[in-house]
Amino acid sequence: MSAKFGPAGNSDSFAAMKYKSSLDVPEYIVKMGLDAYEYQCGRGVNIGEDKARELGKLAKEKNVALSLHAPYYISLAAAEEAKLDNSINYILQSARAADWMGATRVVVHPGGKGKFERIDAVNLAISTFNRAVKALDENGLGHITLCPETMGKINQLGDLDEIMRFCQVDERVIPCIDFGHLNSRTKGGLKTKEDFAKILDTIENAIGNERMRKFHAHFSKIEYSDGGEVKHLTFEDNIFGPDFRFLAELIVERDCSPTIICESAGTQAEDSQAMKAMYLKQLEVQGK
Repeated sequence: MSAKFGPAGNSDSFAAMKYKSSLDVPEYIVKMGLDAYEYQCGRGVNIGEDKARELGKLAKEKNVALSLHAPYYISLAAAEEAKLDNSINYILQSARAADWMGATRVVVHPGGKGKFERIDAVNLAISTFNRAVKALDENGLGHITLCPETMGKINQLGDLDEIMRFCQVDERVIPCIDFGHLNSRTKGGLKTKEDFAKILDTIENAIGNERMRKFHAHFSKIEYSDGGEVKHLTFEDNIFGPDFRFLAELIVERDCSPTIICESAGTQAEDSQAMKAMYLKQLEVQGK
């Protein structure tokens, strides 16, 4: 298996090329030379079953791997029980929509820590996440892989070690490593190949080689401040980073087959093309 690349949602070029419907996405992805797509439900799961199934059918025909991003307002460490219950339901809704469209992975934001001490918030979030995994099993959705995401703001839950703890809830859970977020919350900490290698080492040590090699990822250049993430940029940025070249080398060296989703601001498909080109170049350089 090889790495897959694609955008989160639609680049500006999607409309510029006269595409209008989400059902046009698979054709667009193939035309851009890509093979993955992350359907966005950040503001709610609003796609109906019929349309989701049709999208899945078209994606399968074009060999486009689909994933789905769950709502941004999920809070796994809310103080109110009702909000925890709602968050579990949002994950269920996301998994059901993913199942309709044949997507296998659902990306989940852990949320903030609220008024809790960080360790208490993390423990509550892990408990809620465990409940969500069990809810998927109870609803016939245990085959859908949840991907808790590393987050970009320092006051949010989701540093690398915390995400590893989420992944230890169940062996089916795969991390979504957002390298731009990790770079932001460490104020530019991803500068060298060794910095990226440490991330992969941490994953492998926490959850094993098999899950490390098939990790899910978000990659974009992100502006940051003292509090972490500020806004997503494009690959034209030469100030904030991070640089995908180092990760491309490591993916090939370690025989990884991740799904790399680009979240650049308006050029996510084009920047996915750039990453795929770097990856293919490394396959050639390393003779694989």
